[in-house]
This record gives sequence, structure tokens and C-alpha cells, in this order.
Amino acid sequence: MVTLAEAQADFSTEEIYLDSASIGLPCRATITALHEAVGHWAGGQARAPDYDQYVERSRAAYARIVGVPVEWVAITTPVSVATGHAAALLQPGDRVVVAREEFTSVLFPFLEAANRGVEVDLVDLDDLVDAIRRDLAMVAVSAVQSADGRVTDLDVLADRCRDAGVLSFVDATQAGGWLPFDATRFDITAQGAYKWLISPRGTGFMTVAPDLWERMPAVAAGWYAGEDPWTSVYGPPLRLAPSARRFDVSPAWLAWVGAAPALELMAELGPDTVGKHNVAMTNRLREGLGLQPSNSAIVSIDLDDAAVSRLQAAGVVFASRAGRSRFACHFYTTTDQIDEVCSTIRAAP
Repeated sequence: MVTLAEAQADFSTEEIYLDSASIGLPCRATITALHEAVGHWAGGQARAPDYDQYVERSRAAYARIVGVPVEWVAITTPVSVATGHAAALLQPGDRVVVAREEFTSVLFPFLEAANRGVEVDLVDLDDLVDAIRRDLAMVAVSAVQSADGRVTDLDVLADRCRDAGVLSFVDATQAGGWLPFDATRFDITAQGAYKWLISPRGTGFMTVAPDLWERMPAVAAGWYAGEDPWTSVYGPPLRLAPSARRFDVSPAWLAWVGAAPALELMAELGPDTVGKHNVAMTNRLREGLGLQPSNSAIVSIDLDDAAVSRLQAAGVVFASRAGRSRFACHFYTTTDQIDEVCSTIRAAP
């Protein structure tokens, strides 16, 4: 079993990298796999069916990370594809509640559904759980907010949805891999894998509970949604896989070559181990800046232009979101790096 220290040894950058909420860093196995795959492609040795193994390795590893049977897992690209599937469940007159602060890949598909008569209630994130009631058809929310790192109480959310008979859609893009949660408690979850799951962009997942496999329209169904994709490339009849694989999209091959070893590493480490480290690093940063501790791997703070310039000059990589500076601590973040960031922020102009 790989240890956290062994996994950390796979990563080295010239910068202090605190932007995994935007782009995760690749592990050594991903870099090696991609180099080899490009070489095979360049040498005319690539064969399309050979990439299926990387998709299935990735699917199995992701199922371990979020705690679902592998039959629940579909591959996607952007989260909006998964949200679009969820929105397709709703009929005119159905009501869905979404936080108005949401990342638009969660929000826009439902706002578009309003054009066909779906009623969309926009509420403040802090009021979302209290807005769940029996006349709703669905609630949609991010497990962790992209802009500021606020963490949704997923257990409370799942209980409220179950008690009210309301469908749940959870975007785990800023959570999966470091925030332990049981995806079987939700009807649909989604995650882009290129952030906290350290995979190439173009990879992502959707989990779908079995009672929705026949009910939810496979709005992006193509050849890869068949039970045996290589026998469903031409002509009718419609022959979708009997599991959540019916919601698969055609894979971006090289991206999945890189994703398989990354996801296997993340599954081996496990969200408990990764999450404890990430939150500890975040709280070390918060303590160094005089802030109260939190339960998130993301810190969003107001910094003046001088502090931002000092951080950039020191080679600290972070993001600007919603008018604030956003720092994201992952398992390759070290205490020395956090201490240097705190010192740089606090330094006199």
C-alpha cells in the first residue's frame, strides 16, 4: 500500500503549487503513461480498442474513491454533461432548487430547462437544505463550492432528500478524492477528474443510482453507450448498456491513458488520508493568517495588490475567484510551503 510520503515523492515543481482547485498536478506514472502512449501513436502502433482498458481501470478506481459499485459509474467529460442528464429527468412544472452562487456547469443546464417549463428556485447556499420540501422534484448542489471552498453537509442533504422524496444531484468536482462521502446516498453525482483527482482534462465521471438507469434519458448516447461498444457502432436498434454505462460518452483516449494510474493512486491513498492532510494544510495556512479553522481544502481570502504581487514573485501558484484569492492545498502540499506562503503574505511592503 502506498503511503502519503511515497506519493508526495512523485511531485516536484519549481513553484509552490496551491491551485489544485483549478488544475491538479500529474503523478509520475501519468507522465510516463502519456509519453509511452504518444510514442505508440506516433509510431502507428495505436489501436482504438486498446484504450478501453484505461477507461475501465479508471472507472473501477473511481468507484472505489466514491464508494459505489462499478456498475453505477459512467464516464463523462465536462460536469455540464452530467447536469444535462439530470435536468433531462425534469418535466414541465417540476421544481428544482439550486444555489444562486453555484458554478454555472451546475446552474446553467437547469436554467436552460426553465425554457421548457421547469421551475427553478434560486436560493442562497446557506438556505438550500432548508428549502428542500416535498413539492420539489430535485435539488442540485456542489459538495464543495468552487469560489470559496464552503463544504455542504452531505449527510444532512441526503437525509432531507430521502425524507422529502426529492432527487439529489451533487457535483463533487471540488470534493471527490479528499472529502470522504458515500455517493450511494445520492441519485446522481458528477466530477471532473482534472482537479483533485490529478487526471488529464477530458476525463470525468457520473454516478447514477440503479432506479434511474431506465428512467433518465441518455441524452448524449453514442456508440460507447452500448453494452459492447464495438458492436454498436452502426445502425439500429437502440441497444444501450443495462448499467450506468448507458450514459458513457466517447472517451478522449489519451486523457484516459493518463487518468488510469492517477485514479489508482488516489484510490490507494483514499479520501480519508488525503482529506486529513489537505485540511491540516489549509488550517495551517488559516492559522498563519489569523483565521479560524475550517473543514475545507480551499481557502478564499481578501489580499491587497501588494501581497498578491509578492506571492507571484515568490513563485506561488494560486487563483483569483469571485474577487478573492483562492488557495487549494492537496496531498503534495508541504508544511514548509505553507509557512513560506504565510511569511510572504505577512511581509512588510
